[in-house]
Amino acid sequence: MRILKLTEETRTNLLEELLKRSPNSYKQYEDNVNAIIEKVRRERDSAVFSYTKQFDGADINEESIKVTREEIEEAYHLVDQKLITVMKKSLNNIRTYHEKQRQYSWFDSRPDGVMLGQKVTPIASAGVYVPGGKAAYPSSVLMNVLPAKVAGVEKIIMTTPCNKEGKVNPATLAAADLAGVDEIYKVGGAQAIAALAFGTESIPKVDKIVGPGNIYVALAKKAVFGHVSIDSIAGPSEILVLADETANPRYIAADLLSQAEHDELASAILITTSEKLAQQVSKEVEQFTANLSRKEIIEKSLENYGYILVAENMAEAIAAVNEIASEHLEILTTNPFEVMMRIKNAGAIFLGEYASEPLGDYFAGPNHVLPTNGTAKFFSPLSVDDFIKKSSIISYSREALEPIYKDIVQFATSEQLTAHANSIQVRFED
Repeated sequence: MRILKLTEETRTNLLEELLKRSPNSYKQYEDNVNAIIEKVRRERDSAVFSYTKQFDGADINEESIKVTREEIEEAYHLVDQKLITVMKKSLNNIRTYHEKQRQYSWFDSRPDGVMLGQKVTPIASAGVYVPGGKAAYPSSVLMNVLPAKVAGVEKIIMTTPCNKEGKVNPATLAAADLAGVDEIYKVGGAQAIAALAFGTESIPKVDKIVGPGNIYVALAKKAVFGHVSIDSIAGPSEILVLADETANPRYIAADLLSQAEHDELASAILITTSEKLAQQVSKEVEQFTANLSRKEIIEKSLENYGYILVAENMAEAIAAVNEIASEHLEILTTNPFEVMMRIKNAGAIFLGEYASEPLGDYFAGPNHVLPTNGTAKFFSPLSVDDFIKKSSIISYSREALEPIYKDIVQFATSEQLTAHANSIQVRFED
């Protein structure tokens, strides 16, 4: 990995490079995505079937588009039972964590007849997109579905691509059933997002769409936002490790590579105050990479977005961490909890040498759907909050309104909204 001194120039250049990976930088695909969305909106099932044949090579129709109970039962027999057991343990951890995020309605009343409050209501339906293709990610199924279940969403619809034989990855199906998905449809890509956003004869419209996907899926979610809600427009995966001279270089190298193997656009960055550690980590990365199954992807990822930055001191390192606002941040320092208190921007923070990033991806419980491309400065991980909405509650008695009604009339009149003013004043006519 390239080793650079952390300066204002290197930090600025790095940020510019990382931002190039954002879905907002791939406008050349937008026309194609918009065309797919509009065709699905007009032709509904017919367009979905056509695009599934075109992109996935599968012949599906109104009879076969929906996954049956028999297909789910078959999936359980095809998946290693040890994996089923592990998924159940992970599911329990994820559910327990998210149950602590629940919000409740509240009401506050005063003796003069004023009652103010907030009513918390789950959204009625959610659509979960799950990628297919070469890799299957049952962990993403659990992470996207369980917060919705905990929130109380009545209906959860999942879409995922099928293979040429019309089959869905069995691990994905098993995870969906364990998590409590209500309906599963064999459709992927931008056409799946359009179907969830507008509805077809077979696929019901939902209120919110969540879940990761390729650039077509990301741009489709961006395009339908406003017709439905979405979680975020996710970019490629990223990890940032903040370390001092006490950190284990072998652990750091392994953790950096855990993200670099995702795809060629993934970023893996180490910021350290130790030149010696920087050199050691670089050597360990080379040794690990030579023996890993996704060697070619890792090498390309590190060539494009792999950096080791050496800072003068921890304050300078932390400032860079906050500016980068990484999806995953590992803190491997003498006192990681103290350093964590100075971190403002990160999707998920892992403290200490035994809290490696894959622990969060699969098992610990916190959600692994995280803000990317610097959006941790203003976005949060997927949570129960994403599947609820809040209504303000206002109730006033005449006794409570009378002392203040002239104030409201004056405010409305100052904005030349005389109907507003009249709406209050009419209640106190002689």
